[in-house]
Amino acid sequence: MAFTTSIAEIIASDKTGLLSKHATWERVGLAEVASILNGAPFDSALFSTIEGVPLLRIRDVLSGTTSTYYTGTYDETYLVKPGDLLVGMDGDFNTDFWGATPALLNQRVCKITPNEAFYSKSFLGYVLPGYLAAINANTPSITVKHLSSKTVGDIELPLPPRAEQTRIVEKLEELLSDLDAGVAELKAAQKKLAQYRQSLLKAAVEGALTAAWRKHNPPGETGAQLLDRILRERRQRWEAKQLAKFQEQGKAPPEGWQDRYPEPVQPDTSGLSALPEGWVWSSLDQLVGESSYGTSVKCSYASNGDPVLRIPNIVARKIDLQNLKFATQELSLGDAEYLAPGDILVVRTNGSISLVGRAAEVRETLPRQFFFASYLLRLRSVETCFVHRWISAFLASIHGRKWIEVRAASSAGQHNISLSTLLTMPVVLPPIAEQEESLKSLEVILDNVLKQEQSIEISLKQSAAQRKNILKAAFSGQLVPQDPHDEPASVLLARIRAEQAARMNTSKPRGRKIKEPA
Repeated sequence: MAFTTSIAEIIASDKTGLLSKHATWERVGLAEVASILNGAPFDSALFSTIEGVPLLRIRDVLSGTTSTYYTGTYDETYLVKPGDLLVGMDGDFNTDFWGATPALLNQRVCKITPNEAFYSKSFLGYVLPGYLAAINANTPSITVKHLSSKTVGDIELPLPPRAEQTRIVEKLEELLSDLDAGVAELKAAQKKLAQYRQSLLKAAVEGALTAAWRKHNPPGETGAQLLDRILRERRQRWEAKQLAKFQEQGKAPPEGWQDRYPEPVQPDTSGLSALPEGWVWSSLDQLVGESSYGTSVKCSYASNGDPVLRIPNIVARKIDLQNLKFATQELSLGDAEYLAPGDILVVRTNGSISLVGRAAEVRETLPRQFFFASYLLRLRSVETCFVHRWISAFLASIHGRKWIEVRAASSAGQHNISLSTLLTMPVVLPPIAEQEESLKSLEVILDNVLKQEQSIEISLKQSAAQRKNILKAAFSGQLVPQDPHDEPASVLLARIRAEQAARMNTSKPRGRKIKEPA
């Protein structure tokens, strides 16, 4: 949906400080000091990944690079140069300066070119994100939020004297350069820790982590024998439930009732790698006794109903009971339907593919009865000793991630893995003793990794807060002193509007040049 609140109302209600201005400054509409060019609807049939002219799409705004090319004819008006200021018109309304390679401006992205005699492009680059974030927060949405170029043009920017704009930019660059360098180092460390976690999970589920241990500890029960036992006990539990139902109904079991047992899906092992001695391939379905979707009832932070776990509660393969929401109506569940030790919650749908398949296991009895939201799946492990923890480790590993990402469906900006598809996933199954050893070693190291990541996250939040305070000072006129020799902002605004009026009286339409691709 589109933005409907006025810019003046947003500025008046702002609590961030990023939309403020000094008392001696003026405000000016963005369209009064800059031209706005919407991207063109280039024919997707002419897109390429190997040849043509680079094509800038909305997903490329922040990265500054593109891997898409256009092979058709194009209007040179839509060529974006390095350093041009861009705004994504859907989703989060991201803005940034374009990277090092000229590219064509695709639809749903706009280019903003300020008249630098009146408004510094660098100053605009610092100012604009706060207004776009405020517009985004006030744009209703059922699916994807949309931004119009008219709304962008209507933004009432702070207008300091032109010389003061330059001084502010110089001071911001001085203060933020070290801060941004520190943030870049923190993010690089964050990325290395994520890579290290993946390497550890990979080593665990491939058997490298316990290779030395395995040589000196032959299993009393192999993975194949464990799987046979799981399947046998799985069937026995099903038969016991069926007999209990017949007894409850006062009926004798009909002939051939055992033949109705739903056999779990066999793993498709074609093309799969060889396993360490004593390991076996199983399907997720074979290791899961029960599986189900969550509730779709509305939830709120008012703690009247049953707590309902959501995606934010799935953290580092563990259940995080912070930031809870509660069902606004009675769930009417039986005791066995609530979460219990051995259950695994899996994210089944999200706009980010990296979150689909994220899992956490319930390791201990929860303090009260908890249920889970409909965008999560519950897998109830057959063997609760270690198998549920092993499953969640496999889902988090590169093998589990790749399998899910290949099979996740995509629609309307959302990625989804169905329960029936997920249950067909092949999962390696070591002997129980080796699972225990592997998980014990893995958890010690991963707990330390998590602590480092949390420390980095705190530092990133502190840096973001510091950056915000610097920008607030800049936009409120407190970062650099006002110079009485500067042309007043009121005079600058009068010149802007005089030139705009003169331009409207003399402007004539110009033809556009069409260029063939090289």
